[in-house]
Amino acid sequence: MHLAVLPEERAGRDPHGPCLADDLIGLDNTTFAARVRAAAAVLRVHGVSRGDVVAVRLPNRIELVITLFAAWRLGAALTPVNPALTVGEACHQIEDAGARVVVGEADAELVTLDVEDLAGLPDGPAAVDDVPPDRPDDSALALLIYTSGTTGRPKGVMLDHDNVRAMTETIVAALGLGPRDHSLLVLPLFHVNGIVVSVLSALRAGGRASIAGRFRANTFFETVERVRPTYFSAVPAIYALLAGLPAEVRPDASSLRLAVCGAAPMPVQLIARFEERYGVPVVEGYGLSEGTCATTINPVAGRRKPGTVGLPLPGQRVALMDPQGHIVTDGPGEVVVQGPNVMRGYLNRPEETAATIVDGWLHTGDVGRFDDDGHLVLVDRIKDMIIRGGENLYPKEIENVLHAHPAVLEAAVVGAPDAVLGEVPVAFVALYPGAHATVEDLLAHCRERLAKIKVPTRIDVGDALPKNPVGKIDKPALRRASTSTG
Repeated sequence: MHLAVLPEERAGRDPHGPCLADDLIGLDNTTFAARVRAAAAVLRVHGVSRGDVVAVRLPNRIELVITLFAAWRLGAALTPVNPALTVGEACHQIEDAGARVVVGEADAELVTLDVEDLAGLPDGPAAVDDVPPDRPDDSALALLIYTSGTTGRPKGVMLDHDNVRAMTETIVAALGLGPRDHSLLVLPLFHVNGIVVSVLSALRAGGRASIAGRFRANTFFETVERVRPTYFSAVPAIYALLAGLPAEVRPDASSLRLAVCGAAPMPVQLIARFEERYGVPVVEGYGLSEGTCATTINPVAGRRKPGTVGLPLPGQRVALMDPQGHIVTDGPGEVVVQGPNVMRGYLNRPEETAATIVDGWLHTGDVGRFDDDGHLVLVDRIKDMIIRGGENLYPKEIENVLHAHPAVLEAAVVGAPDAVLGEVPVAFVALYPGAHATVEDLLAHCRERLAKIKVPTRIDVGDALPKNPVGKIDKPALRRASTSTG
């Protein structure tokens, strides 16, 4: 089944079954399909047709998903724009994507189509029914996801319908999703994880999705108790916040059969703390936007191995490669991926595409190794590696040691410039609420577990670590901080 016709297929199979909800409204399958048809009619009036790109600049709300399916109904693609971007940043994405229209709230800059107008046309139902589905080719562009831009101007990751189909099929199978499943979306919908894992996969499986607004740790479990989801997907920073809630918070999380973690490796200690406290198994996986979200995952029914990001997903080949481009068996090496999930390339950036996809292999920029059971263990990002006096240091190893201290909630290690050694490791740490540990305590903890060259030269303890829009710890910001305060 092509995802472009999913709204109509669901409405025909189960007209009154629940489909999609947000903080304000809930739609059954019939109403959702009708809203998609109406939005498609409005987009067509505004000049959208096959091969175009529709930009959406909205917070998490139901209309973003409606616009996605409406664009697909017309044979167009969607690029979601982070509403927190500055006008200049958003303008770059919109212009780079060549967006035909920009859907958003009327008072927001750059918006050319008020989201409230998507509900329908003044000419009535006839105008809606006049837009038959224009099923795009599998090779047609479906999503244009922009990277976070930590290494320069954000790049548009081109994902076609075959990419999205393959990924949703794989996620449904890997998580065992079915009609009884109910996803709670807490990640931003401008990110591929939020779109693919939390919305499209749930709907494809015959289940439903509830879209939460901005994540707040102190109200998250109130939402869980009210909505009764069966799963949600989040990043380590969210799990850290939930694990750090006051001891008197004792929610009813019995509806949740699993929680998914991606975007960055999750410390073993944090997984254990979350699972023990809330009784919800954490299924950790790994992937990136260029791979349509997921490449490996720990089994839901089989043996989960905390500290690893699981086994390669069916249909994908995952290998390790040395700097000369040779496949290595024991690692460590750069993680490279082949499969139907690999992006078409970066929009209008043939040289960067050629540097990232070489001989059919997607180069992830991550260093990893396989354990004896074939589970992938991420060592670190290649660009995050610290070269101290000619010795290669991996920040993740140092971070794992810091996470092993019972008071540490979050930890990040970056390289700071050093006139003699080139770079030295500097750590930034946040503690659990109510916990206490001095800098000397943390340094002593590291000295007991790390070689002298790996012990941070400085540890800064703060209330929280900075995050980027996707919820990952913002290491570029920490590198700037290490330079300015070093």
